[in-house]
Amino acid sequence: MTPVLALWQRATSLPVVGSTVGARVFSAVFAQKAPYFATIRPRFTVIEANHAELVLPKRRRVHNHIGTVHAIALCNGLEAVMGALAEASVPADRRWIPKGMDVAYTAKATSDITCIAETDPEQWTSDDPDLAVRVRGVRDDGTVVVEGVIRLWVTPRA
Repeated sequence: MTPVLALWQRATSLPVVGSTVGARVFSAVFAQKAPYFATIRPRFTVIEANHAELVLPKRRRVHNHIGTVHAIALCNGLEAVMGALAEASVPADRRWIPKGMDVAYTAKATSDITCIAETDPEQWTSDDPDLAVRVRGVRDDGTVVVEGVIRLWVTPRA
């Protein structure tokens, strides 16, 4: 089990604080690893190998000029959820780094947005160092507002 996955499981299973408080504490700690993530106040809800989710709250600080969640805030949420997925999924003998992102904005982000990242298990053990993480952002009503791929470079640890 990876350190991030172990920390998530520990934080969300603490009987004294409960899973909701544990998830919020984990989210705050995770956001400090890459401080720019803290600007969107991500709230992780699911972290497991090959699947992760977070909620990006719609609040004034992430609005654009029309009062919806800004495109770059959406990308920040997608990158944060991808990072959690990658840390929960990468084999111990490999490392990863993002190398690109392709996204399409498909609807206005008029509510909190659930950012989702997914991979297939065999992607992490392939000889091909290019790994595509499927990402999307979904409004409260189920409408996809952004979708795309974040490409990773996965190589053996030196």
